[in-house]
Amino acid sequence: MTRPLTIGTRGSPLALAQAHMVAAALEEAHGWAPGSVAIMPVKTSGDRIQDRPLAEVGGKALWTKELDLALLAGETDCSVHSMKDVESERPESLAIAAMLPRADVRDRLIGANSIDELRQGAIVGTSSPRRAAQLKRLRPDLRIVSIRGNVDTRLGKLAGGEVDATLLAAAGLDRLDRPEVGIPIDTALMLPAPAQGAIGIECRSTDAMTPALIAAIDDASTHAAVLAERAFTRALGGTCHSPVAAYGRIEGSEIVFACEILSEDGGERVADAARFAIGDLGTPARMATRMLDEAPPSIRRLFEA
Repeated sequence: MTRPLTIGTRGSPLALAQAHMVAAALEEAHGWAPGSVAIMPVKTSGDRIQDRPLAEVGGKALWTKELDLALLAGETDCSVHSMKDVESERPESLAIAAMLPRADVRDRLIGANSIDELRQGAIVGTSSPRRAAQLKRLRPDLRIVSIRGNVDTRLGKLAGGEVDATLLAAAGLDRLDRPEVGIPIDTALMLPAPAQGAIGIECRSTDAMTPALIAAIDDASTHAAVLAERAFTRALGGTCHSPVAAYGRIEGSEIVFACEILSEDGGERVADAARFAIGDLGTPARMATRMLDEAPPSIRRLFEA
């Protein structure tokens, strides 16, 4: 390669922090000089549109569309993504070449020491249908309002009294050097979003050189677990309106997998768990199909095209 490897990324503080993590990992893996991997921020539609829930304005593609265009045009060599923000169906022209070791998958509650300690009728800000449904299932009295924006924007709305509490991903807070912010919520209480805590690096499928370079920093356990979670999501056929949670843990040569789908108000829920071999993507897909078959209409309608 005659020019520096160029990473495409969103321009938010968290996205840039993640891109720098990938750049540093590549430089260390290949013995390249620090700063030799270039980072190119790309303004995405998801960053521009902040006044409406993601599901109303195009879904997860708003985080990836412009990055995809830059990558396919050859302006960048790879894109760095928070894998939970990447659609489960991707163009054949693109491929996830590697994932960094997964960070903390939990959500953190900011504004109270626990969900139980939230005042009666507390206002909780979140734009995530999953978090909203899980919270309403645990505390039907809570009032959920949509808030979007980067970490500072959401924390600012909390500090300004617009909401009593909010939820943010522990992984993002840690990557922004804010490990003290919020109280982690155990996954037994709130199962995370599929692929939460994972950073993925995507390349052009026709590029023979870059994927080989990127593969040097791939964490096989993270990659295997996230592929299983994405297989589950893909089989559901859900959208950003669909409250979905899934989490796979590697134990030896197997994945310990837990998943759930919920109605929008959290009043109804279908959950399942299984243990299967690493690389088996058929089992999580069949779990999704079976869960939809068993789901009440209030859930099933959220996954219909």
